[in-house]
Amino acid sequence: MTKTVGVVLSGCGYLDGAEIHESVCVLAALDRAGAAVRCFAPDVEFDVVDHRTGKPTGEKRNALVEAARIARGEIEDVAAARVDDLDALLMPGGFGAAKVLCDFASAGAGCEVDNDVALLLRDMHAAGKPIGATCIAPVVVARVLGEMQPTLTIGDDAATATAVESMGCHHRNCPVNDIVVDQQNKLVTTPAYMLQTSVAHVQEGIDKAVAAVLAMVP
Repeated sequence: MTKTVGVVLSGCGYLDGAEIHESVCVLAALDRAGAAVRCFAPDVEFDVVDHRTGKPTGEKRNALVEAARIARGEIEDVAAARVDDLDALLMPGGFGAAKVLCDFASAGAGCEVDNDVALLLRDMHAAGKPIGATCIAPVVVARVLGEMQPTLTIGDDAATATAVESMGCHHRNCPVNDIVVDQQNKLVTTPAYMLQTSVAHVQEGIDKAVAAVLAMVP
């Protein structure tokens, strides 16, 4: 039976949206595994960053519209996502995870998560369906599911790890080409571009993460 996996994107571009390399690695790994994919993103505006200079442009764009670039138009508002339609969920990183899916980039451990994203994460966890997150995206999971005391990784950045632990989670340092698996909470995380590395190493970790998530689907 084909497994259907939701992929939550946060725009398009690592400085203000979904990290493109990570997103493509996730989508490619799912495709190779024969999974059906449904892409989602919040229908919200965000502040645009010029990826050449790293500076804000003063513009605003829509995360759902921008994420459609990665999904080749096949994307839905995350508000329309239903746990009964999905077997698993994956969240690529990029600063959009910390600026669009939640406001961790500005608020730190006291951040608030987009209501629809938070609801989807809670519903997936309550249904016992696996969740995977890469790069900085685990902070979104940490904020929503911290009371479950999940074990996860954001790599080895001490400040971010401390913030994650303050949300109730257990952080484990992890190299880019490996994963941290929390079997009890059905959560898989990998550092990806939280570590200075190559796309080949990012792909290796994401391939392992996707395989681990799919293995948790009955």
